Formats: sequence, C-alpha cells, structure tokens
Amino acid sequence: MILEIEKLELCYGDAQALDGISLAAEEGELVAIVGANGAGKSSLIRTIAGIETPRAGRISFRGRDITGLPSYRICNLGIGQVAEGRQIFPTMSVLENLEMGAVIKRARRERRQSLERAYALFPRLAERRRQAAGTLSGGEQQMLAIARCLMGRPRLVMFDEPSLGLAPLVVRDVFAVIRRLNREEGLTIVLVEQKAPLALKLARRAYLMSLGRIVAEIDPRTVTSHDDIAQYYLS
Repeated sequence: MILEIEKLELCYGDAQALDGISLAAEEGELVAIVGANGAGKSSLIRTIAGIETPRAGRISFRGRDITGLPSYRICNLGIGQVAEGRQIFPTMSVLENLEMGAVIKRARRERRQSLERAYALFPRLAERRRQAAGTLSGGEQQMLAIARCLMGRPRLVMFDEPSLGLAPLVVRDVFAVIRRLNREEGLTIVLVEQKAPLALKLARRAYLMSLGRIVAEIDPRTVTSHDDIAQYYLS
C-alpha cells in the first residue's frame, strides 16, 4: 500500500472531527471518499497533509510513518493536495503560481519539465501565463490549482471537492483530467467528493464517511444507479 491510515482521530477543541478512521490506497489506485457536507472528509485530507495534528492513530506513506509530520515535509515526501476552494495566489501571475509549486526540494531539478507538462495538460494556462491568477475563471483557477500541485512531482495527489462551485461542463473537463492522471500517468489519487456519482465513476474503491467515521466501503462496480448510492447513505 502507498497510503495506510489506522484508527485516526482528530479533535477541534471538544468536538471530534475524525473518529477511528482506517483506510488504504494501493500504488496507482484511485480511491474515492464520499459523504455529505460535514462528514469530516476535508478534515481527513488536512490531517494526511500535515495541516492538522491527529490526537491518535497512524498515517503511513510508502511504508513510512508520517503521523504528525509538518506539511512541508509531507509534501516533499511526495503527497500533493489540491485544496477545496483552489487557494491560488490571486495577485500573482499564472506562471508565478506554477513556479511556487516547484519550490520544494524534490521538484526543483525538474522544474522546466514540470512546467512543460503543465502547459501540455492545460494549454489555456500557457496562453494566460502572464495573467493575474485572480482574473481567471473558476474553471481556469481549478486547472491552475491542479497544475501547481503537479509541479511538486507528487506520487499521490489528494483532491478535495474538485467540483465545488464549477459549471457542469467544467466539472466534466476537470474529472477527465483526474482520470487521465490516474489511468495514463499512473498517479495514485485520493478523491474527496460530495457528489458521489461523479467520484464513483472514476474510483476503483470508495469509502463513505458520516460524522467523522467510515460507515461503508463501496465497490463502485456494483453501483449502477442513484438508488444504489442512496442505499449506502441510508444503511
């Protein structure tokens, strides 16, 4: 397994956000984590990324215990994150945003190749490389957030609600890129998404979260309708 999480717990003051979370992802796998708003999905991603410190449990990446490591060290080990809400630098240009993604040690030597890859994946970013990132459309900003993450040369990428606030046609394009990164480039992907049907179309395995817990492990191959998905939520 490239990622293993065992009995992870996280609290915000007296409120428990994660309650005994255990899950895993294999090398090259696309694993979805689905659930309603407030289920704890983003808290899980932030804890894996080192932004939050768990109260208990263990996170292992490629056989190494990374529990409680600071986020910059986790990033340099090869875990990338495309955060909810994109979180680009709005006053910086597209190019400057991309260059920020390559400042970590593991990515510096291949910065030029990474930039060429980003522009090949998202030609629109090449056209707008001198433009202030804050003036891009929502879809273009999501493309930039993904490309900036890839500049860090990650082995595993966590997407946190990539469809949030985007038009349906843009969502389709973003999910096509996620599929390509996984199936053609072999990136391991953890996809956190409130819109379960979108995520389950891509995933090999999926976990359903509710109130900070994993309440079901889903085989997407057996889900053929919205009624099937509803059964997982209601069971």
